[in-house]
Amino acid sequence: MKGFGFVVSEEGGPDILLHANVLRNFGQSSVADGAAIDIFVQSTERGMQAVEVVSIVPPAEPGGPPLEDLAALSAEELGKLPLQPARVKWFDKGKGFGFANVFGRPDDIFVHIEVLRRSGLADLQPGEAVGIRIVDGRRGLMAIEVSAWERALREAPR
Repeated sequence: MKGFGFVVSEEGGPDILLHANVLRNFGQSSVADGAAIDIFVQSTERGMQAVEVVSIVPPAEPGGPPLEDLAALSAEELGKLPLQPARVKWFDKGKGFGFANVFGRPDDIFVHIEVLRRSGLADLQPGEAVGIRIVDGRRGLMAIEVSAWERALREAPR
């Protein structure tokens, strides 16, 4: 998202402007295409505009795990993994992957674009704070979920 984007209402009508600052206030820097987003809007001289994001639900999964490393784990097992606060090292949307680091740990965690999309995100920025669930895949540590930083802080073990 480059400063702004548009949301289409389920009830129809004009597109709704979603400014990046409103999305950042929710704790995310992007939204995946097809994600369901619940927002408060206001009418302005220039049209409808989002003023607050209430929730974002990732797009429906096409079925099956996003990557073969996850095939051996059930959704219940994956959901029990801790959501850990981390920082994005780099992410290249064109290449379809990047890396993050859990705070206080030097290990690189692989982040695949498909995992990002299924988490309701479209892109990550270097230095961005996020929450991630991690598994030890065939080629090392990898993210299985990426979420807003604030959620990771709430769920982090004390």
